Amino acid sequence: MERSAMKALLDWKNRADRKPLVLKGARQVGKTWLMKEFGRRYYENTVYFNFDEEEDLKSFFARTKDPKRLLDLLSLLHGEPIREGKTLLIFDEIQECPDALNSLKYFREQAGGVHIMAAGSLLGTYLAEPYSYPVGQVDILHLYPLTFREFLGAVDENVSKIYESLRPDEEIPELFHNRLLDAYRTYMIIGGMPECVSSWSAEKSPNRVGELQRDILALYENDFSKHNSRINAARVLMVYRSLISQLSRENEKFAYGLVKKGARGREFEEAVEWLVSSGIVHRMFNVTAPGYPLKSLEEASHFKLFLLDVGLLKTMGEVENEAILFDKPFAFKGAMTENFVLQQFLGTLPAAPHYFSPDSQHEIDFLLQHQGEIIPVEVKSGHMKQAASFRWYLEKYEPARAVRYSLRNYRKDGKFTNLPLYLAGRTEFL
Repeated sequence: MERSAMKALLDWKNRADRKPLVLKGARQVGKTWLMKEFGRRYYENTVYFNFDEEEDLKSFFARTKDPKRLLDLLSLLHGEPIREGKTLLIFDEIQECPDALNSLKYFREQAGGVHIMAAGSLLGTYLAEPYSYPVGQVDILHLYPLTFREFLGAVDENVSKIYESLRPDEEIPELFHNRLLDAYRTYMIIGGMPECVSSWSAEKSPNRVGELQRDILALYENDFSKHNSRINAARVLMVYRSLISQLSRENEKFAYGLVKKGARGREFEEAVEWLVSSGIVHRMFNVTAPGYPLKSLEEASHFKLFLLDVGLLKTMGEVENEAILFDKPFAFKGAMTENFVLQQFLGTLPAAPHYFSPDSQHEIDFLLQHQGEIIPVEVKSGHMKQAASFRWYLEKYEPARAVRYSLRNYRKDGKFTNLPLYLAGRTEFL
């Protein structure tokens, strides 16, 4: 499968000011495969070390901080020289060796010509602690599950070609539109986790994909207990298991009371932070006003949580495939569609999406900061037209552009554009 992150890695390789690269992302999003595949394509050789599998490796980094000495030791262990610009040096599961994580700053300062990548399970939770890595001495790249665009490239070459042929301001033939809607519904079931996409591409067995999704969800729960010395695993688990009930409400603002009756934020805010840092959930903040920049108007206590992958969310919520394939209603269908759209936005937009809920009567699903504008976005899971909140926003704030994602075909009418849901990752259509 082709990952769009490969281009970002190539840009990193060719930069004159390149630093050691830390690849962040939740478990099972394909970090190890991406690093190895990048090394295979663009370097003469790849030297790969896994700190979880090679316990004795940690002693090298405990013994010395000298990058040149470390490179000599690593070359002897691997059996091949590590050459500047020719070798990609990979440190996987680097969170198992804090000394190795800290050594990245010395590689940056004293061996800048060596190309180094590092990744690890739940590494984001370690990097969230300021003392855990040298600020300013590493580059960081976020890896997410496959987008719909990447999914098409992996599972259906013909539909992928149709998708890539679409251009802004051009009518989408109804035949193409319907085929892409079918592919969208399939993606809502399969999701973008690489193992699930690979399985679907090879076997076309929804039952097998469901098994893999349940395994991944169980793996995440197991990770909570593994890190019980650093976090309150029970509280993390309670927040995690509340996601479906949180998203099933008409107002999807995260409510601590749904985690535990009578709960307060101070009891569970650390658990929320851990889940966000791990990459397992995405947090989207409300803003106090639709102004520029959105980041400056965030309301820290008013947010929503979404799961990293819509296919995992479908399985977590025990939604049957038929409900998606035949557009049947269910409690969090709208929120699940928002989860899909957010998943496509992440990694493709320069600024994080927000939402706008100024009172109990009005809510705008997304506000996007794009090319200096604030664009209101409405998301519909079906063919319905504008909601009252969206009409209110358009009348009150008179934005230069406004977008609705739905199952309806592409249509542009002055400032307003209706985009099919499957185009959420194509920001050139905004």
